[in-house]
Amino acid sequence: MSLTTRRSRLAASALAAITAVGGLAACGNDDEPAAGEKPSKLIVDTFGEFGYEELIKQYEKDTGIKIELRKTAQLGEYRPKLVRYLATGKGAGDVIALEEGILNEFKSNPRNWVDLAPLTDDHSEDYLPWKWELGKAPDGRLMGLPTDVGSLAVCYRKDLFEAAGLPTERDEVSALWPDWDSFLETGRAYKEGSGGKALIDSITAVSDASLFQQGDDLFYDKENNIIAETSPAVKAAWDTAISMVDISAKAATWSQEWSAGFKQGSFAATFCPSWMLGIVAENSGEANKGKWDVAAVPGGGGNWGGSWLAVPEQSAYHEEAAKLAEFLTNATSQVEAFKAKGPLPTHLEALQDEAFLSYTNEYFSGAPTGKIFGESVSKIEPIHLGPKHQAVKENAFGLALRAYENGQASEDEAWQQFVKDAEIQGAF
Repeated sequence: MSLTTRRSRLAASALAAITAVGGLAACGNDDEPAAGEKPSKLIVDTFGEFGYEELIKQYEKDTGIKIELRKTAQLGEYRPKLVRYLATGKGAGDVIALEEGILNEFKSNPRNWVDLAPLTDDHSEDYLPWKWELGKAPDGRLMGLPTDVGSLAVCYRKDLFEAAGLPTERDEVSALWPDWDSFLETGRAYKEGSGGKALIDSITAVSDASLFQQGDDLFYDKENNIIAETSPAVKAAWDTAISMVDISAKAATWSQEWSAGFKQGSFAATFCPSWMLGIVAENSGEANKGKWDVAAVPGGGGNWGGSWLAVPEQSAYHEEAAKLAEFLTNATSQVEAFKAKGPLPTHLEALQDEAFLSYTNEYFSGAPTGKIFGESVSKIEPIHLGPKHQAVKENAFGLALRAYENGQASEDEAWQQFVKDAEIQGAF
């Protein structure tokens, strides 16, 4: 049996199984509504930092509805929860954030998700056109309202750069690395000037940044066949990441070592899509405020991440949940979320808002993050990710790179491990 045939049969089986439980009436919100009753509480499930804390307080004040924000730190822990919620027909929040790497996976059974179009105003002209279109399921229903995109930059420690004898001003730092070869040379210079310290957190962070600069198909082709072994974009990102092992602190993103490394100065730079700003600040703490700054990413722009807000069918409050999702994704809310934690707006009005364009981030040395990230939005183009992109990236590509980085496998052994695991993780 060919892999494509096997994948098709697995997809049919999985779809049938989820469809069978998709009609369950159980819901994530414990309150059982009477007909037409306004909910006393709505639950919002997110991962990372979306900047919704103050917005939720405002919504509670305006509507009298209590909002419970359930945050999961890591996307790798968040996805299995959603899979379990859908498989069992219970446990999900009323509003759910869906990251770009898992959106297509859940599009395979759109019946699990409420069509938001009849429950909200027509916003089809309000967002980046490609972002809006990606929020639609194959059957045409509006499955998610756009939140953010992940325009790329580099966050770096000015004090550590200065101690190593490197420039510290953001324009000068950006000029150090117009391409990835220059970034590697800068890493070597930093290592020499700092007495052997690492410039970057991990080579998987490098792979995440460079992978999304490649364009074209990544782990899947347009027909959703796995092409991990032959994809030029994947191989280019792999080679770039492998080359950086000598300037890496070997602290995998989201690990305890990584979180602690921000305060300890274990590395002096990390790759920052806009949504990462709040995470860097949170991990670094108040003592490091003003020590960080933001520079350009090697090799030009790119988009790493971005999400949508969806309402699962199992929610008992479709209409009210849709209104909440609409509120959290409107222009004003997107600007406020950006100012709070960094998620880059996709609402066209928000992208033209002076409060966004003129915003400077005090934590990052007053960097004009509205201008830095806002100017790159028009250059972002969608990339075809495939149905299990996130699983392949995390559990095959990332694991193999970490095996090489940690000395557990040679480069060839790590590549063969990736190819084998990609077929398993990507089967759908």
